[in-house]
Amino acid sequence: MIEDDMKLLSRFYSDFKYYVGNRIVGYDDIFKKMFIALLTEGNILLEGPPGVGKTSMVKVFADFLSLEYSRIQFTPDLMPLDIIGSNIIQQGESGEKFFKFYKGPVFANIVLGDEINRATPKTQSAFMESMEEKRITFLGKEYPLPVPFMVIATQNPIELEGTYPLPEAQIDRFFMKLYFDYPDFSMLKDIIIKNEKPFDNRKPPGREKTDEILKSIRKLEPEVVMIDEIKSFITKIVVSTHPLHSSVALVKKYILYGASPRAGIALARACKWNALINDRMNVSFEDVEELVFDILNHRVILNFEGESENIDRKLLISQIVNAVKKEYGVR
Repeated sequence: MIEDDMKLLSRFYSDFKYYVGNRIVGYDDIFKKMFIALLTEGNILLEGPPGVGKTSMVKVFADFLSLEYSRIQFTPDLMPLDIIGSNIIQQGESGEKFFKFYKGPVFANIVLGDEINRATPKTQSAFMESMEEKRITFLGKEYPLPVPFMVIATQNPIELEGTYPLPEAQIDRFFMKLYFDYPDFSMLKDIIIKNEKPFDNRKPPGREKTDEILKSIRKLEPEVVMIDEIKSFITKIVVSTHPLHSSVALVKKYILYGASPRAGIALARACKWNALINDRMNVSFEDVEELVFDILNHRVILNFEGESENIDRKLLISQIVNAVKKEYGVR
């Protein structure tokens, strides 16, 4: 049974890589991490300058899965009801009037919140319950969201004008934060060449098949072995992001708040799926090192000194990991 599900996962991931690779150039690693987030039912935050393909990636991702997809363009005048929906007065056949709830664009399997940091904090917070609880509450009544449900938000770098930083409580609800940059010469040339050619017409598996596959392969996660040393390794990394408990000088100097327990759970789950898509039933230290930055970078909050000196979070997290590796004797 496990062997059959492993083969199913391998075929599904191979089809996924072929489909997205035929349409988007140069972001294989980001697509891999989006795939991992899908399997864990986590939400993703994508950050990068305009025009590098963030929105196109999400559309291709949803197209392969044949899931219901909606796009919300965040602007400063967007209101919460524009996202979750609203009651509209209706008139029945006998003339009586009543309210009917019309669902907003958040009621989809994959919701793209495009340029989420363009909206005001009031509107950003409308996403919070949906991301964590997978439901919407409107006038005291709960409305469950479709299954599966995943929010993929994009944002422009904070230094661009007209943006509102996401609150820490909302940022922590994102499973991963992935970064984009402008393509180099070789990658940009490949993009231009790819744009001149028609896409391969291979069809995705379809909605019914996708649901069936996801249901089967998600049974694999509890079967993956994670030895106690790796659990301690993950725990120590997360704890070491906190100034009071860290031996890393840069952490004590520049970090205001470290990562939450949610980060440790997310890292452990992501490592299991990284092992599975690499045809392993056990988590390695390399899995942790590969994913730790994507899980922690948005959860580490710099203090005023760290922000003013523009401290690189990648450097901070790298120093934390190296210190913990040295403590645990990991090469």
